[in-house]
Parts: sequence; C-alpha cells; structure tokens
Amino acid sequence: MTSLWFESVLLPGGWARRVRITALGGRIAQILVDVDPTDADERHAIGIPGLPNLHSHAFQRGIAGLTERRGPEGDSFWTWRELMYRFVEHIDPEDVEAITALAYAEMLEGGFTQVGEFHYLHHDRGGVPFADPGELAARVAAAAAATGIGLTLLPVLYAHAGFGGTEPGKRQLRFINDRDRYAAIVESARRTVRQLPGGVVGIAPHSLRAVTPEELVWLVELGRGGVVHIHIAEQTKEVNDCLAWSGQRPVQWLAGHVALDERWCLVHATHITQEESRAITSSGAVVGLCPITEANLGDGIFPVPEFLAAGGRIGIGSDSNVLIDPAEELRTLEYSQRLARQARNVLAAQPGQSTGRALFDASMTGGSQVLRSPAGLMEGESLDLVTLNSEQPTLYQRSGDELLDSWIFGGSRVVDCVWRAGEKVVTGGRHRRREVIVSRFKRTLRRLLVS
Repeated sequence: MTSLWFESVLLPGGWARRVRITALGGRIAQILVDVDPTDADERHAIGIPGLPNLHSHAFQRGIAGLTERRGPEGDSFWTWRELMYRFVEHIDPEDVEAITALAYAEMLEGGFTQVGEFHYLHHDRGGVPFADPGELAARVAAAAAATGIGLTLLPVLYAHAGFGGTEPGKRQLRFINDRDRYAAIVESARRTVRQLPGGVVGIAPHSLRAVTPEELVWLVELGRGGVVHIHIAEQTKEVNDCLAWSGQRPVQWLAGHVALDERWCLVHATHITQEESRAITSSGAVVGLCPITEANLGDGIFPVPEFLAAGGRIGIGSDSNVLIDPAEELRTLEYSQRLARQARNVLAAQPGQSTGRALFDASMTGGSQVLRSPAGLMEGESLDLVTLNSEQPTLYQRSGDELLDSWIFGGSRVVDCVWRAGEKVVTGGRHRRREVIVSRFKRTLRRLLVS
C-alpha cells in the first residue's frame, strides 16, 4: 500500500488542504481531507494529477534540434518532413525502443503520465515487413513498460501519399500498409499493450490524404468503438489539396462523412472555419493541440478562445518532441493567443480566473477523454500524481491556483516526484532509470548520426 500526505492537493473539486491519499494495487483506495500525517505517510507539500500527452511521435526525439538550418528556398512543414524521412531510413527496432524510452522518461520528468503514441513507423528498411507485423509497436510498448508511463497506442494506417489514393513515395515505404497488414499490426498491439497497467489501443488514420474514404469507413469499424485520432487541417496546402480533391475543407469533409463523436481526436485542426469549429464542438470530439511543434513548424494558430467559449474541448501533445515539457506546451498555447490578439490572459474565460488553472483543466479533461486515462485524482482511479517542489523560488509563498500559474509561467522545471499507476518513477525531478536510458540513447544516436 502507498500512503501519501500533502499540505495541498488539486482534486476534481478544487484545491484541498492536509490530504492523505492511499493506494492499493496502483489505484487510489481512499482520499481523506483535513487530516494529520502519520508516521507511515510519505509527506509532500504540493500534489497535482499527472497530465495526458495526447499526441506523440516518440522516435522524432532523435532529431530534436537537427532541422534548424535554413534551406535554399525557405522552410516549411514539408521541408522538415523530408529531413525526418531521411532519419527514418536508418533506424532499426533497437533504435526505436531506445529513443522512445528517452522521450517517455522525459515526459514523466515533466509531469506527463499518459501518452498517446501516434505510431506510424511499422516496417524494416525499404518497407520490408517484419516477421512479426507488430515488431515496432512492441518496441514502443517495451519503452513504456521500462519507463512506467501510461500508454495509449495508436497504430496508424498510412496507405497513400495524397488525396484520391495517390501512390506513396519511396521514403514513405516504412509507413505504408494495406488493410490486412494493418489489421495484423492492430491485433498484435492489442495483445502486447493489454499487459501494461492502463494500456489502451486505439486506431489512427494518418490523415485524409493518407486513406481513401472506403479505407476510413473500414478503419473506424476495426476500432471496435475505441478512440480514433487523425491529423487534420494542419497545413494550408493540405486544406487546398482537400478542396481540389473533394470541393470541401478537411474538417468539413470529415464531419459530413463519418459520425464524429467523443471518441475522436482531431490533431491540430489549425486551419478551420467557424462552421467547421461548430461541427467539432457539437460532436464532442477533442482538438489535439501541439503548441511547441506547431510553433516550430510554423503551422499557424488555432482559434482557441472562440472554440472554448462555444463548449469545445482541447488537449495538448508533444508531437515531434522537439522539446518535452507540459508547462511549456501550456505556456506556448497561451502566449500564441496573446501575440495574435495583443492581449493578456486570453484563455481565462472569466474575470478573476487563473489562466494556468484554465489551461490545466482544459488539457486534463480533453486529453483524458481521448486517451482513456484518469481525469484527476479520484478514488478507484490509477494513482497518477505529480508533486511540485515548494522549495523552488518560483513557487515560494504561492497557494492554490497561484501554484499552477507560477509553474506554467514562472518556471517549468519544478516537478519533484511522479507516481504512475502507484509506482514512484521520478524522484527529485529525475527518472529512476535515467542513467541507463540516457546511456542507451547516446549509443543509438552515436551510431545513427555518425553513419
């Protein structure tokens, strides 16, 4: 049994003082408020629920910082993608596991406790299938097991290079599947991930340009009512290509051809109209925002205030993992809106409301919905909990929502300890297996980048 006592904890009903949380078998057995600590309690000052990271391509952590040189004709998402493809050509299963483990350890150190892995790297070099179609999915699951992070694995169907069933390019062959091979990957993933505490398997059409309408219908049926994640309307080129193909914009087309509901996560959805925004909101789907990656790639800015005001739901993801830090994701989300609107505290909807609390609550609610992870610290749920170091100067003399505001806007590296499914995986801001994970990562990158 785990017994923790806190001076202050953020519970679903708000901040509570003098709280004991006990857990058994990784799940919260009891939460008591306004109690004294006992000798058996591990004592901490500040506790908050772990955050969901709803969109990750973990292997891309290996190229963080290596795409920041200007090309001969300017740069965009599409030129970045070519550099990413070049890296993908060289990595093997061991590399995938090593890089993913580092990314997941860093997520836990930052306060993420569940990750939605949008997994589209499926085959060996040259697109040759592995004997086990789920080989690389199993490597992702192994990294999750080694680090302790909660995993929502989203095997991706990537069948075409563009709208209308365009043939894939040579550099996309490691991603490409037909229906039979994809179904085999999903079944393999289900067998593997069910062994992980809190493990979930969903499905993911890569994008509307990567699947045909018929494949999309088949894919949703294959999902068996589970979560569905899709890249959509991330780039203006994508919007224009969709218009040329169908006469409709991406979200407009999707809303008119599938039954959007609370299972769906529309990743990015950056370039949408008011009509498309209303369609998402009325469906209950979540928009997955990845502010650091969207800024890094120059994608654009999603209209968050209007979307939230209409009842829309959002979550945050680390996407390309160029920088892994949930506080930085939330800060970038708010600051992008401030720059666009020349105003402050844009995403705090009501006078006097804490911006940090508004960001935290929105990302917790939306992310947990589409990862099927705990939505807070509640009896019966997995003990996924983060403590903040009250000795850090940025948190000194703060209380309540001021703690979230100061963490997000004043100093993101204040995470002290992290529990996931009742296991203490981070202490003093460091993952318990950090040295081993980093050493393996270094060996991997030394071989990949020298070769």
